[in-house]
Amino acid sequence: MKLSFLTINAHKGFSALNKRFALPELRDCVRDSGADIVFMQEVVGQNLRHAERYFGWPAKPQHEFMTEVSGFNHAYGKNVVYTAGHHGNAILSRFPILHSERVDISTNRVEKRGLLYAKIQLPEGKPPLHCVCVHLGLLCVSRAKQFRKICEFIQQVVPDHEPAIVAGDFNEWRKRKRDDLETKLLMQDAGLSLHGRKLRTFPAALPVFPLDRVYLRGFKVLKAQVLSKGPWKDISDHAAFLAEAEYSWPPR
Repeated sequence: MKLSFLTINAHKGFSALNKRFALPELRDCVRDSGADIVFMQEVVGQNLRHAERYFGWPAKPQHEFMTEVSGFNHAYGKNVVYTAGHHGNAILSRFPILHSERVDISTNRVEKRGLLYAKIQLPEGKPPLHCVCVHLGLLCVSRAKQFRKICEFIQQVVPDHEPAIVAGDFNEWRKRKRDDLETKLLMQDAGLSLHGRKLRTFPAALPVFPLDRVYLRGFKVLKAQVLSKGPWKDISDHAAFLAEAEYSWPPR
């Protein structure tokens, strides 16, 4: 069984530098990618000011708008709450979501961060797939603590004999920095596994830093690519990361 995973920072539905509202285009791109499970960051659950200001702003939360055409299941976890509304992480899935929850991994009062967990039912009698969507902090010391919290959560919630995916915006620009997901949980970075390097996704116009990643356990990576050209060119400040993998359990 082959599955494809896509992660993208939605930038609250705007193109780079907030030049225009691009959520409808993003929805089309995600649908056309053929991804089975989508990990999204900076997804707006509500913003009353933007709803009044921007033509075409959806009446429903952005993660629900994203699944209108595809009919995907969805889960959402708010990270940042403000007067006009809130935004956070979302997971969209072709398969049923059995359970989801948001866990606070903030390390200071300024940056509100959380992980979104979803337990997804796979077909063909396979064990459930455990998915974690993250958006980590801007400070190195914060990310180090957040990596530890993510690992602790996975060790507590995810059985050792079941597959897992951790994806999102890690805000980690150091290309050779090995993190706890790799050293403690022995998960594979899709780009590193296939190409020998972490793939660059930011900024979208000319990717230089490997901020967005997909880590896998229980899968053999078949494809890992950054989507930054054609229709993907200007729909966010981050490029999308798409990984295709073959179910391979038990892991090697």
